[in-house]
Amino acid sequence: MIPKIILGKGPHATRRTIGYLFGKGRANEHIDPHLVASWNDFAPDPGRSPHRDPKEVEAQLAAQLDQPVKMLGDKAPKYTVWHCPVRAAPEDPILTDAQWADIARRIVAAAGIAPEGDAEACRWVAVRHADDHIHIAATLVRQDGRRPQRDYDQRAVQREARQIEVDYRLRRLKPGDGTAAKRPTSKEHFKAKRLGQEAATRDVLRLRVRRAVAAATDEAEFFALLEATGVTVRLKRGPSGDALGCNFALPGDINDKGEPVFYAGSTLAGDLSLPKIRQRLTTTTPEPKAVRPGNPWHQATAATERIPHHLTRSSDEVAQGQLAALGAAFDLLPLTAPATVRAELERAAVAFERATRSRIAADDASACALRRSVQAIWKDPARDGDGAGLAMLLDVALTAVAYAMHWHRTRQHPQQQAAAEQTLIHLQAAYVQIAGPVLAGLASRAPSPQTKRRYAQHVQQAVPEHAEGILTDPAWDALATVLAEAEAAGHNAATVLDRAVSQRTLDDAHRLARALTWRVRHLGERHAPGPRAQAVNTRHVPEQPAVPPAQEHQARRR
Repeated sequence: MIPKIILGKGPHATRRTIGYLFGKGRANEHIDPHLVASWNDFAPDPGRSPHRDPKEVEAQLAAQLDQPVKMLGDKAPKYTVWHCPVRAAPEDPILTDAQWADIARRIVAAAGIAPEGDAEACRWVAVRHADDHIHIAATLVRQDGRRPQRDYDQRAVQREARQIEVDYRLRRLKPGDGTAAKRPTSKEHFKAKRLGQEAATRDVLRLRVRRAVAAATDEAEFFALLEATGVTVRLKRGPSGDALGCNFALPGDINDKGEPVFYAGSTLAGDLSLPKIRQRLTTTTPEPKAVRPGNPWHQATAATERIPHHLTRSSDEVAQGQLAALGAAFDLLPLTAPATVRAELERAAVAFERATRSRIAADDASACALRRSVQAIWKDPARDGDGAGLAMLLDVALTAVAYAMHWHRTRQHPQQQAAAEQTLIHLQAAYVQIAGPVLAGLASRAPSPQTKRRYAQHVQQAVPEHAEGILTDPAWDALATVLAEAEAAGHNAATVLDRAVSQRTLDDAHRLARALTWRVRHLGERHAPGPRAQAVNTRHVPEQPAVPPAQEHQARRR
């Protein structure tokens, strides 16, 4: 159940609100509008007065609601209307008018609009014009002339909504911490539909600004990238002329005066205000640095592979910085990916956006390596070649997101935890589509059976507890191929395999043979050591005694 508070101002705010609630709606979606509850339980109902002109009844209702406000004259508050739509989930049962009336009374009591038993509270009405929601409208002056005590009313009504979900056995939403991005209003949704847009302007702008932040290395490049994607930027300047904030608009999105509709960065998301964008850009590139040589796909994979360590061993601030950087990586990956997986990766990015913020301040400087490597990928995605780089990155990203889900769970961030869970679904779907052809291509170049038997012995010595699962996995041929390629490049196959195993535990890998394939390929593409180093690194592994049947059974169970 989702309550949302909207404040109204102006001399005709109440009349305008009542007119909307009892009208046809912006898309003729209002069906049978009528009161289900009111402050005194006998307020005039424009929807249930068949022998009177509905407009006349609307005017009477608005006048009664406005009476305490009018009594104050010019001492009335700036905002005089409190409007709260309350919507049930699509899968929830259809509630009766009496049930919606009870919900309305609980919401206005929780918000401080009309505490239970307070005869001098604000005047309010609850209007139902659809099966799945009501609108509560109240005037913000009590009948005794005082202002209502509605401190933190948004938080209070959300808390009450969670309890209503329990009491009425409705879909239970995750409680938030106030860091979620603002959702588009119904007006914005209707406008997007009218303009033929797939998403509301607010959501489109949020994604474009996030991508510009992820790709930019400085403020000038950030604004240039926005301009290149068609975003209009309006800077808010202080008396000194310095930019203090920025607003964003899309071409074609105009108001009734023909002017662009601008959205402040902070209203798109809490981390998209200009000061926070500057902080992110500064900590990502604190000083000019030469780009490290090497494959950026490998560098991004290595940085992502370290995220679980940060989530379990580093401070909360460092962990939050890692998650923010991972979210930035997800924002850019769809721009570099094949068309077949682009939509799935975009869904993953949109879902994980919620998991990148919490009340914990992010240490962005701790994640520079991941940000820089993903920026390099964005600038030159062609280096991936056969798609192995993306598959390798997605493989470790799945583990990182699983750890993110656990990290948020232990810190009681239910919305962020749910966002990470949803991200896993989309990432897994993209990974399967990308990894399948790459692994098939590698398997088609598998070495001879004799060479595979030799590599199988290396696997049994390196990871005896997982050897059977690896050697029977469909990806075993692909693993044998990358071991052969590493050997052809001058590496020792056993040494490379040992290093791949020791990089990280295999216990949390989704598919062991696939995980080792990407690790070995990564290591095999590095510069091969010279003969002397090879002699030092090559180790002799003694013959392993046969495993007794009882121990073999226990090993298989593990």
